[in-house]
Amino acid sequence: MPRTSTARVNKAPAAPASHHGEVPRPSGALSSPEAGEHIESRIYRTIFDGVMNQRLAPGTKLPENLLCDLFHVNRSVVRKVLQKLAHDYIVQLRPNRGAIIAMPSAEETRQIFEARRGLEAVIVRTATENATTRDLAELRRHLKQEHSAMHRVEQPAWARLASSFHLRLAGLARNAILERYLVELVSRSSLIVALHEPPGKASCEHEEHERIVECIERKDADEAVRLMVGHLRELERNVLVRGEKEDSSLGRLLGLL
Repeated sequence: MPRTSTARVNKAPAAPASHHGEVPRPSGALSSPEAGEHIESRIYRTIFDGVMNQRLAPGTKLPENLLCDLFHVNRSVVRKVLQKLAHDYIVQLRPNRGAIIAMPSAEETRQIFEARRGLEAVIVRTATENATTRDLAELRRHLKQEHSAMHRVEQPAWARLASSFHLRLAGLARNAILERYLVELVSRSSLIVALHEPPGKASCEHEEHERIVECIERKDADEAVRLMVGHLRELERNVLVRGEKEDSSLGRLLGLL
């Protein structure tokens, strides 16, 4: 079937897909809905990883026309991706001034971590009550992955493993509402940590996760909650406001040049 002069792109996926290998850059209009979703996911992941790699500092401008040139797509595709990033609190959309990388305030940071402490206290207590032998074995396997990744691979990779530990515990609570709220809070606090914590520092210490799992194994909910609350307080304290990064082109900051 011949290509039409205008591309029809489906709604952006609910979560960015992971694509391995180099994605070919289209020379013109997108030829299929699948191709549209593919490039949208690639743009989303490139910007997201730029934040997690600390290449994109808070306040970095994301001009639509420049993103169109860098990814060889039309403006409607870029806007769809920026809206998804704004929904996930990665960017801020400013009326008539364009998009920038989000700049969480000190008060917003305090509120996010306060909410996480309250929510994860409930989650850990419930997970302790519900955890089966199989659940504990899966947590132990996850801890082994954490241990092998910490300080040995690039920061976004082991940071995602550390964050997923908290989400695994939420799954053990068997409460979809608690889990959904935690997904948002973990995403927002991970952004804050990536933006402000020095590169190479473990944002979520593996040993603290191990101690929490040990408490869950022996059904000591009170101690598991105490450790989790302390763990999150330490994570908040470790967030350091970094200085301004030197100017560079957007393409370079995104790792495209």
